[in-house]
Amino acid sequence: MVDAFLKKMFGWNQDLTWKIADIKPSEAPGISQATVLFSTPKGQQATRIYITPDQKYAFTGELVPFGADPFAAARQELKAANGPVHGAKDAAITIVEFGDLQCPACKAAQPNITKLMEEEPKAKLIFQNYPLEQIHKWALIGSKYLDCLGRQNNDVAWKFIATVYDHQSEITEQNAEPMLKGYVKEAGGDSDAVAACAAKPETEKRIRESMALAEKLDVTSTPTFFIDGRKMVGFSSNSMPYDAVKTMVDYDLANAK
Repeated sequence: MVDAFLKKMFGWNQDLTWKIADIKPSEAPGISQATVLFSTPKGQQATRIYITPDQKYAFTGELVPFGADPFAAARQELKAANGPVHGAKDAAITIVEFGDLQCPACKAAQPNITKLMEEEPKAKLIFQNYPLEQIHKWALIGSKYLDCLGRQNNDVAWKFIATVYDHQSEITEQNAEPMLKGYVKEAGGDSDAVAACAAKPETEKRIRESMALAEKLDVTSTPTFFIDGRKMVGFSSNSMPYDAVKTMVDYDLANAK
């Protein structure tokens, strides 16, 4: 039914293709949700389609939690975030970024998030691995290297992230491991030790746990940020203006408990 709907709605567009990632019940009783990956020559985007119980209507977007503190449940779940940390341990609020080192949009967001952290010393940032392995072929191994490096040295991990983004277009599925080892060394890490750690089963287990956390929080694309539990997708001139995000962070800091 979902594929037939998509064909009738979008079949006219020869530049658009899609893949149905999953169909399952949504958090709202009776409402089903389908996650669809749309592809065009300009890139890919995951979209959530919600379907009413009688299957007469569909709508897109996302379900937003409701209540006096709508982000409390997300904040609780995000206590499990364990990626590299930038900022004070006792920061008033926490920003969690679910990112993918091969993701162009994550690279585009990096200057904004770097500037934000420089201007907001009372906030801390956690980078949580969420490699989109179905479409980014070296993202998973990149996340393993980052996981191992982050547990060794936070500062080196952040230098590694910046270096990988700087050279993102040069990395391929075939050369990923030697390139990543070089970037570990360039960032100041022990490349042999990190490579050995990346090959261990427990490292992939941690990555899968991070991916499961993202999926539990309904993350479907990267970068997705949670600002004190508030979900925000993207952070660039094309997605979310810097001044709006800074105002949001200022507000949360002013009202932090």
